[in-house]
Amino acid sequence: MFLKEPLDRELFDSSLTRLLAGQAAMPVAVVWPCDRTSLEGAVLAAAQRLIVVTLVGPAERIRQVARDNGFDLDGLDIREADTPQQAAAAAVEMAREGHVQALMKGSLHTNDLMRAIVARDSGLRTGRRMSHVFAIDHPQYHKLLLITDAALNIAPDLDAKKDIIQNAVDLARRLGVELPKVAVLAAVETVEQDIESTLHAAALCKMAERRQIRGAVLEGPLALDNALSREAAHIKGIVSAVAGDADILAVPNYEAGNMLAKDMEHMGGALTGGIVLGAKVPVILTSRSDTARARIASCLLARILVSGGAC
Repeated sequence: MFLKEPLDRELFDSSLTRLLAGQAAMPVAVVWPCDRTSLEGAVLAAAQRLIVVTLVGPAERIRQVARDNGFDLDGLDIREADTPQQAAAAAVEMAREGHVQALMKGSLHTNDLMRAIVARDSGLRTGRRMSHVFAIDHPQYHKLLLITDAALNIAPDLDAKKDIIQNAVDLARRLGVELPKVAVLAAVETVEQDIESTLHAAALCKMAERRQIRGAVLEGPLALDNALSREAAHIKGIVSAVAGDADILAVPNYEAGNMLAKDMEHMGGALTGGIVLGAKVPVILTSRSDTARARIASCLLARILVSGGAC
């Protein structure tokens, strides 16, 4: 990571902090925080009064991680669970019964957590498709950037992409973007019969025109350079309000989005936050290798969602 302390980047600036004015700290179940970064993220977020923490996992192992790293667990509840699967099930139960307002992934695999959330008896499913959004605060981009979906939907079809984009649009609007600009990404900016992502992009833009996707301006297909650089778009003869000013990058598949987000973080010095939308409570979902700062940024996103109602 190239970023330096303190946490004074856009994810923590006054415009987003104002969205939380007067809001109480949010109760969160942190699932299997059994390594340094996942436990540190929970401890620091609690210290900043973003969240009220219940740690779900093996109590003695969690306490040992805290001792090894000098973390103070005073005021943090621990709910015993012997395995990651048991911890996920216990956290889901806490959310279903209203004891917590969000779930936060610790050091367990994403599949173990999401399997418990999407189970038919979880009580957390809604009529919406669940999808993941990365919020990217990049030092070379002029505003907060959302990337979706880079963690849940592996190879979404057209209908899935519609829902994924709508989820991200709703989040952007909650973050104060009045009319989000969505760049629907492909490798090229022309519609090509042999490149499915370009066909999907064209169809999604027409769906937005017909108000099947609401509250945003869509443009696509756009290559990544056109989405992020007005100069690149101008050179290629693309005239668009979205080009060079995108709020949301809608990627063609999980692999493209995951590599893009991690490249921005690890090579570009971006601060990232990750959140799952579409369940009854937001799910703070980061990579197991993410820093405590990324986990705190993700907590802030969840707080904003909860402060505005259902996610």
